[in-house]
Amino acid sequence: MSDFHRRLEEQIPRLRRYARALTRDASRADDLVQDTLMRALAKQQLWQEGTNLRAWLFTLMHNQHVNDVRRSNRDGGNIDVTEMASVLVANTDPTASRQLRELERGLALLPFEQREAILLVGLEGMSYDEAAAVAGIPIGTVRSRLSRGREALRRILDIEDEAAPVPAPMRAAQRHQSGLAEAA
Repeated sequence: MSDFHRRLEEQIPRLRRYARALTRDASRADDLVQDTLMRALAKQQLWQEGTNLRAWLFTLMHNQHVNDVRRSNRDGGNIDVTEMASVLVANTDPTASRQLRELERGLALLPFEQREAILLVGLEGMSYDEAAAVAGIPIGTVRSRLSRGREALRRILDIEDEAAPVPAPMRAAQRHQSGLAEAA
């Protein structure tokens, strides 16, 4: 197995997680991951050694997802969001399970661009630079979408107090953003 194939295989769990968060449907997510991996193998010569493979794969996935959504809209294949919502695995803590369902519902209500910024930075732990490269937008746009998305999610989840418990993807995004503020 080549080094590229080994490194590609290592990224599959992250690709699956991001695809499930994007599509909110396990079957569609698996199809998106497969399409992304097939594109990566077909375009392997375009990836440059020493660059971030994860960001390159996420860019391929992002573009594939956008194309799929556009094709679906063009073909009239709109799907009801409530039908697409995946069922989360039950946790022994009913509060955590409820919070995950509320977070999933809240993320589904956000515009795609804001949800994507939260998922890339908060869930995947990407830097603003990496998220900007994946989405093909300026870093300032990532920051803006993340800020607006976090604020909208707070309103949706009815989180008034900044010190109140915040869902994990939002916490990670906040830590990332505060780390940048301290560095500036």
